[in-house]
Amino acid sequence: MAVDSNFVKSTSGSIVQESRRKGRISRIVSHALVAEPCISCTTFNILAPIYKRLDKEEFWVGNEELVDIYEKRLGDAGYINFKLARTNNRGDGLLTAVHKDYFRIVDYRDLLFNDFGDRVAQILHVESVIPFWQCWNGDVQQEILIVNTHLLFPHNSSLSIVRLHQVYKILQYVETYKKENKLNSMPTILCGDLNGSKRGHVYKFLRSQGFVSSYDTAHQYTDSDADAHKWVSHRNHRGNICGVDFIWLLNPTKYKKPLKTSWSEAVFSIIKYQLREASLLETDAFAFLKADSPGEYITFSGFSEALHQLCLTGHPHGLSAEETKDLWNKADIDGNGVVNYKEFQKRIWNPARFELTEKGFEDGGAEETEEHSVGFNVKNADLFPSEVEKGTWPEDYLLSDHARLTVVFSPARVPCSPTVC
Repeated sequence: MAVDSNFVKSTSGSIVQESRRKGRISRIVSHALVAEPCISCTTFNILAPIYKRLDKEEFWVGNEELVDIYEKRLGDAGYINFKLARTNNRGDGLLTAVHKDYFRIVDYRDLLFNDFGDRVAQILHVESVIPFWQCWNGDVQQEILIVNTHLLFPHNSSLSIVRLHQVYKILQYVETYKKENKLNSMPTILCGDLNGSKRGHVYKFLRSQGFVSSYDTAHQYTDSDADAHKWVSHRNHRGNICGVDFIWLLNPTKYKKPLKTSWSEAVFSIIKYQLREASLLETDAFAFLKADSPGEYITFSGFSEALHQLCLTGHPHGLSAEETKDLWNKADIDGNGVVNYKEFQKRIWNPARFELTEKGFEDGGAEETEEHSVGFNVKNADLFPSEVEKGTWPEDYLLSDHARLTVVFSPARVPCSPTVC
């Protein structure tokens, strides 16, 4: 089975088919074994003239002829198509396609962010038609949650909060959907153009929630700065090359940080970044936050004013009053109404992070259990054209300003706690 996710800027498509069947992407077929059914996923942004300033005509959902071509070709090939336009008639959107011979659509949801960027997301709950495993405790009909999105471009650092909000909304929705439908043991595949690199806040936020970048996993790249630029997938409108297209995998796991905790850590990281962008060192940053305080501590009013000056509040798509208060409560560790220097260091300047490892969080994690669920291993991943895998952009590649990313997943038993399994 194969999951193919194709994007048109904010337009995406996901396609699902059996890997053992000869498919349209030969490199995927070559990795399929009869004894091991696999799933492949491709994410790709086709070239959008409205963004390259080549044509005034709308390119994706605004162009019925183009939409008809995609729907007919994919339909003839056996795919069920789902398209979703960005809000406010932006002219592009998302496309997700699933091969009907191998997956049944259990549910489909649109997620509209209704934010500054008019971005959207698609969420599909699919189930394999053919049993994935004929072992363990009988046949297993594999279920997967597939998410397709395209995040806002970071035109300036003040948009970091907007982008983080977009991912947070997705994860909140996924978490709620799984709880309501008792699907905690189901893996999630998140495909998309994140418009941000491995060094960004969104990447770190997803990693803190247990997601792994499939391409990096396949090539054994770490989250370190040394591995941050080993591949690229996009040459943006500023002429910069960067790695922004991802296929994320989240397996059922017993090691999962609360979503709200990850969110708070990510926002504190943005606050620190903004302070450093203002050329403030640690002591200067503390002084900036406590500007209205007569003592060596930060008050809530000072904290709020600092966030406003950093452009993180005071506009419709910044932090809300409730979010600001929640952050303050996290920073005020002892709950005495002020934040001293040690609390500032621990929560804002050098926040403790529980990085995920194969054995769990670095600070310990839970004990091993015998409970298992069905998830995936990353079997293979490649980018096309091949030059981008070496961190360069080929000048003769005119198909798009994005490379195509394809990942092949193989089924696997994954350990999880009884509450997840």
